[in-house]
Amino acid sequence: MFKRWIYLLLIAMALPSMAQEALQYQKPSKEILELVDVKRAPATFIDDAQENMILLFRDSYKSIEELSKQELRLAGLRIDPKTNIGSRVTYYNDLKIQRVGSEDALNVKGLPKNPRLANFRWSPNQKYLAFTHTTSAQVELWVLDVKKVKAMRLSKKALNANMGDVINWHADSKSLLVKTIPSDKKALIDSSSAVPTGPTISVSDGKKAQNRTYQDLLKNKTDEFNFEQLARSEIYTVSLKKKAKAWLPAGMYGNVSVSPAGDYVMVQEFQRPFSYLVPYSRFPHKINLYSRGGKLAHTAVDVPLIEDLPQGFMAVREGPRRLQWRNDQPNILVYAEALDGGDPEKEVSHRDQVMQLAAPFNGSASLLLKVEDRFYRAVWKDDKTALAMTYWWNTRNTKTYLFSPDQSTPAKVISDRNYQDRYSDPGSFVTTKNQYFRGVLAVDNGNAFLLGDGFTPKGQFPFLDKLNLASLETERVYQSEYTDKYEDVRDYNLENDRLLVRIESKSDYPNYYFRSLKDNKLTALTDFANPFISIANVKKEVITYKRDDGLDLTGTMYLPTDYVEGKKYPMILWAYPEEFKDKSSAGQNTQNPNNFIYPWYGSPIYWVTKGYVVLDDASFPIVGEGDEEPNDTFRPQLIANAKAAIDALDERGLIDRERVAVGGHSYGAFMVANLLSHSDLFAAGIARSGAYNRTLTPFGFQSEERHYWDAPEVYYTMSPFMHAEKMKTPLLLIHGEADNNSGTYPMQSERYFNALKGLGAITRLVMLPKESHGYRAKESVLHTIWEQDQWLEKYVKNKGQ
Repeated sequence: MFKRWIYLLLIAMALPSMAQEALQYQKPSKEILELVDVKRAPATFIDDAQENMILLFRDSYKSIEELSKQELRLAGLRIDPKTNIGSRVTYYNDLKIQRVGSEDALNVKGLPKNPRLANFRWSPNQKYLAFTHTTSAQVELWVLDVKKVKAMRLSKKALNANMGDVINWHADSKSLLVKTIPSDKKALIDSSSAVPTGPTISVSDGKKAQNRTYQDLLKNKTDEFNFEQLARSEIYTVSLKKKAKAWLPAGMYGNVSVSPAGDYVMVQEFQRPFSYLVPYSRFPHKINLYSRGGKLAHTAVDVPLIEDLPQGFMAVREGPRRLQWRNDQPNILVYAEALDGGDPEKEVSHRDQVMQLAAPFNGSASLLLKVEDRFYRAVWKDDKTALAMTYWWNTRNTKTYLFSPDQSTPAKVISDRNYQDRYSDPGSFVTTKNQYFRGVLAVDNGNAFLLGDGFTPKGQFPFLDKLNLASLETERVYQSEYTDKYEDVRDYNLENDRLLVRIESKSDYPNYYFRSLKDNKLTALTDFANPFISIANVKKEVITYKRDDGLDLTGTMYLPTDYVEGKKYPMILWAYPEEFKDKSSAGQNTQNPNNFIYPWYGSPIYWVTKGYVVLDDASFPIVGEGDEEPNDTFRPQLIANAKAAIDALDERGLIDRERVAVGGHSYGAFMVANLLSHSDLFAAGIARSGAYNRTLTPFGFQSEERHYWDAPEVYYTMSPFMHAEKMKTPLLLIHGEADNNSGTYPMQSERYFNALKGLGAITRLVMLPKESHGYRAKESVLHTIWEQDQWLEKYVKNKGQ
């Protein structure tokens, strides 16, 4: 078995360069093009008072010219070194304000020419909206006066947005903390022309460092130097009166967080030594607390380089982590600490403890709560009431604790469930703003409120529930009754007793409304039109069917625009595998037939215009109950899922099962290659940005936390590369040349193509210049769709001709 693997590897390495086509970017046919190249409706967000709606406009895609600008890939970051901001940031090119109750959007005065806007931050009182504008040379600080509908540049200083969190408001809403380019920044070294002074050496000291295969890591001393220069910032405080004052000297600053009362600021600062194994987030760093004036008050944690965590997804470092402010108190720091040494293999009664430390931070921290699993977030009300949420990946369990921060009443678990069980999901707690303009638990007469997605065996019916915090009894306040529309319940305003909802149907674009709970009346806030008119009347249905072991499966079926009853059509099956620990959760239906038909760039829906039946988002559960891991039976479950989907549409008389294609992206591409290698169900396949040799991701992948040496047979059996000689079905491989996703190196597709070509399989490899794991340039998107369309026409629709 392993001899064959070595043989295939040698073939892949020894093959000559692949035959290439000289091909310029292509565009798909008119039917598809008019669905891809559309004008987007604006992104929207509304202030907490529900008085002003911000509308943000942008182009659907970047251009290949934009993606071709200089980019440095360092320590997990992708940076434009000229402007000092992420090289792949999504920019908005216009901003408008719509007063709630008005149908007209107001044009903002004073916006910069050719806006490239990002990093939006409300002021605490939400009278202002700060944002950045990126010119051809630098990042600028701007602010919008919401009442005056006017924007202005606040400072001439160039900002440094490379490490994120570039803008933070002081609590008084009168000034901001911003990261600026340091005055002593040195010129970067051109790594392509730098003369090496010696070899690059990595050393193992005997400790286990079982890290996933990260992309864009530091590789040498030149990378280290450039990363440090690009990560360093000075922090300034800038007032709305355009006065700037130095606040912290140059440092490699990460996250910045102002306390609710504004008296202290929590600042993360990275330090050397750097690592060539992990991204910057695991470099050594301190988290310091500073006074409003910038004086160091306390070092909350000093974290060493993290290369050697224990094995397992639930492994964490020792010491304080998940540091955050208590939203209900002026200046109290909260954090979690592992009680198991961070090792999930240790048997302990409680995994984490939640601690708090009050200003001026010179005393001892006090215990708030001990929890059985890993703490991940809290919702605060006051000293008497707070909520803590925990989870444990191995069992897919999540718990919610109700506790008193002052310890006046014992903590109790009010929710204990499998987080993959969507039918039992109680929803998310509603929050409201307090005197510090921070979100705290919304409580009325001893009742908290929860907004839920409302998945049920009979369909999806989003809801608002009322939870009595004393009796823990739940009462349904509102439940959507639509059977022909989808009503997404977004927020609940306790003061006005109304819901913010977004309503859509298959053919009606999503729009926002207020729903009064007093009289159940709707008030429209937006009126966005459907830009995809040509498929507005396509028949869409969520179908249910069974796997051969009785497991319930679902998929969203679309019929061709030229559908005629009785005719059998070619079919496209598109899916993404998901691991479960129980069949009950795996068999739940979480698809809604009334969601708007939105053909995004990677969607298979386009092909309803070309005479295909499409089964999108088909259920592909991989279940491992009890001590069995899902991947122990990955291949047979994969094939069973595919066969059940094809059988379901064949039994309806809709498809020609000899003309079925399968497609997927990322782990979905991995699925495609496995299905084509180990079944004869398909006429062709499309695999985008996948990984095909699991030995190249030896310390885990997707939801597999065992490393290669724990389960070599699993890694071997699941790797399509190891079974390349079995490929007898035409396979289209597409991959971005600059893929930044962990594990899906472009080399994965290149080596797999070489193996397939060497063994005589019908395959085509398309490498997209400048593209990451997701494709951004309009030219790339259109060409990708063209490639897929040509492949489907040749090997599926016209199979055998």
